Amino acid sequence: MKKYLLIGLVCVVSIILSACGSLYKDEEQERVQQTPDPDLLNSVQRAVDAYQQDTGVLPIKNSEEDTDLFVKYQIDFSRLTNGGYLVKSPENSFEQGGIFQYVIWNAEETPTVKLVDLRMTERLREVNIRFMATKYPQFKDRVADYVYTINFDNIGYKTDIAVDSPYSNNLLPLVVSSEGDVYVDYSIDLQRMIEDKKLKPVPGEDIRFLLADEYPVIPAYSLPYTVNENNEVVFMYDPVTEREQRKEQLRQEQQELEQNKQENSEK
Repeated sequence: MKKYLLIGLVCVVSIILSACGSLYKDEEQERVQQTPDPDLLNSVQRAVDAYQQDTGVLPIKNSEEDTDLFVKYQIDFSRLTNGGYLVKSPENSFEQGGIFQYVIWNAEETPTVKLVDLRMTERLREVNIRFMATKYPQFKDRVADYVYTINFDNIGYKTDIAVDSPYSNNLLPLVVSSEGDVYVDYSIDLQRMIEDKKLKPVPGEDIRFLLADEYPVIPAYSLPYTVNENNEVVFMYDPVTEREQRKEQLRQEQQELEQNKQENSEK
């Protein structure tokens, strides 16, 4: 009888240990998928550098011309894995069920591997859908020229929505532009960074680049910021000017394309 009890006890303990081990593995996998990992970033950076050196181009997906600057150059891991530069995409990447989109920052000058937190992307998408579904734009308070807070009550939320900052313990509010697009407001983190590091940005300079250069996660889906004469963070957004600048950029790109075609035809 004691023998059977002992066997039963061993079985129960084995089941418990197996369940604990499985739970630990699940928790560890979740932690890996939700944490920026320097080693993973470095391995992808090495792969991107080698791919560019061998092919002369970056391993990126095609994107629309008006794609957000911070998410425009998304890494195409199939190019890296098929070419033998990586065995597989990183554990914390979207492709592996993680929360990060791997992108190239500063692609034209010094291509650097960075991350986009897709939890923010999903939250913005959800709020955007509700915001656009209302008959009238649900602006609340004016924050700056062309920038407003959101009337969350009128789009079906019981409380104002905020997102976790990738740079601090702050909760970052959401704002909406006069064009009706919802963005993350990084001004709290920008002001903290400027004060902690005693920085003196030049008024008119887009200071989002301070965050992009300092941290592995970049401030995607945000409006431009600069500082005023008191070194205070302010929005730097003018949709009219941006549209004109975009038209001029497209005009120049078209001219360059036609010029290249003409040069090629003459050869």
